[in-house]
Amino acid sequence: MLIAIPDMLDPAGVARVRALIDAGEWVDGNVTSGPQAALAKRNAQLVEDQPAAREAGGLILDALGRSPLFVAAALPLKVFPPLFNRYAGGQDFGLHVDNAIRLQRGSDFRIRSDLSATLFLEDPEAYDGGELVIEDQFGPQVVKLPAGHMVLYPASSLHRVTPVTRGERVASFFWVQSMVRDDGARRILFELDQGVQMVAAAQGQGEPATVSLTGVYHNLLRRWADA
Repeated sequence: MLIAIPDMLDPAGVARVRALIDAGEWVDGNVTSGPQAALAKRNAQLVEDQPAAREAGGLILDALGRSPLFVAAALPLKVFPPLFNRYAGGQDFGLHVDNAIRLQRGSDFRIRSDLSATLFLEDPEAYDGGELVIEDQFGPQVVKLPAGHMVLYPASSLHRVTPVTRGERVASFFWVQSMVRDDGARRILFELDQGVQMVAAAQGQGEPATVSLTGVYHNLLRRWADA
């Protein structure tokens, strides 16, 4: 399932994150690449263990926790601390798939990467290129969102970032281990959740139809979740 989540950060939140990361130390993006990705990746990345990166990442994690749409779509068990990258001057990231297991440097924290996330931190009018192209069953999906908006998609997807030929593309990226490993099951739960919300809005939280559908949702989650 691929889903865009608007306004994960409001303009003030984007400005706070950019003020932190723009003043931070940036290095070659291959510091977090696997052997295959390193052949295709050309960008810069914020050094992840510096205070600016930790503070900016904390702001994003707080925003994720406040987003009902993110929680419903991802059913998160663990979230990898957000990282930050920057593309300019023709830099790109060729077709690749994310590592199945992500390890946080210098710690024993690890996650299974069920979902990948990109949170855009630059307005699309400020740069040319830099589209995130995700291959799925319906063909290539091209994503270039306003600053503060985020896209969530299966980490198993082949994807790439097209060359940035003008300006800079700045984004945060991270991975999510879901309570529900199977993407198809997560899609069913998400669609059911959205349906429950519509029924509740139309008929009320205490109506029998709402209560019954809510019970179905939680029984399916109980069957599929590993928490």
